[in-house]
Amino acid sequence: MTQGLPNAHRRALLAGLIAGLGSVASSRTAFGSAVSTIIGSALAKPGRLKQSVCRWPYKQIPLPEFCRRAKQIGLVGIDLLQVDEWPIAADAGLIVSMGYPGKRDKFIETGFNDAANHALLIKELEVALPLAARARVPNLIAMFGNRHAAIDDSAAVANCVAGLSKIAPLAEELGVTICVELLNSKVDHMGYQGDRTAFGVSVMQAVNSPRVRLLYDIYHMQIMEGDVIRTIRDNIQWIGHFHTGGVPGRHEIDGSQELNYHAVAAAIADSGFKGYVAHEFAPSRSDPMSSLEEAVRVCSV
Repeated sequence: MTQGLPNAHRRALLAGLIAGLGSVASSRTAFGSAVSTIIGSALAKPGRLKQSVCRWPYKQIPLPEFCRRAKQIGLVGIDLLQVDEWPIAADAGLIVSMGYPGKRDKFIETGFNDAANHALLIKELEVALPLAARARVPNLIAMFGNRHAAIDDSAAVANCVAGLSKIAPLAEELGVTICVELLNSKVDHMGYQGDRTAFGVSVMQAVNSPRVRLLYDIYHMQIMEGDVIRTIRDNIQWIGHFHTGGVPGRHEIDGSQELNYHAVAAAIADSGFKGYVAHEFAPSRSDPMSSLEEAVRVCSV
């Protein structure tokens, strides 16, 4: 009921409602519940994008509490949870917008670019895909992997196509999307081979499955190549998921960094994208949830 009002008017209305509730509340518990409902409704402004959040930057907050607070500020999902964590998000009314296919070391480095990894990766997904389908987890993350001296880009593309093509039919049958992430190899992940949009798109085009798509991490691709909005518009059909993060530093997506995330979010929404945009920045403030709430507002378009 507060949508469309200026912020000052909305705050005044909320203050009046809260005061009114206080005068008629029969108990402290009832009052607290009513206030939480009003505040949660006022903060939930999803806009045209389904906004989510990655778990790892908020590890200091217990997962049940984090899920509750994330939902209150308008998020609809949570990214990068292990299988045993999926029910916690579901209990809080959140979608697990992206899950891990399993727990193992060197997850990023071990990717589809090396045919020697295919047996491991395919087996992992053969186990995880049915679990995701039953839990209504729409996406599982995968990696292109680190470079090897004997595997140039053309060979890496061919390997990725061969491996992903083997698992794509199961993903299609179960309705779960495998999202392969683009990462920067300049600052954070030295040696990562899937560090350019063109590399990832060439793999997606050859696999040509609606259930194998790119995880386009805006932070990483801004570092590697920039030109984010045009790149997204030109390649949206191959993108299944987005991550955010401020450049430089991977902190808040506010005026302190070089991207206009409101414009980026608008471009994604204008493309008709139906997937999730998940925030993956490391908050620098003492109250990390205030940073997350701000990010939801920035990307509400």
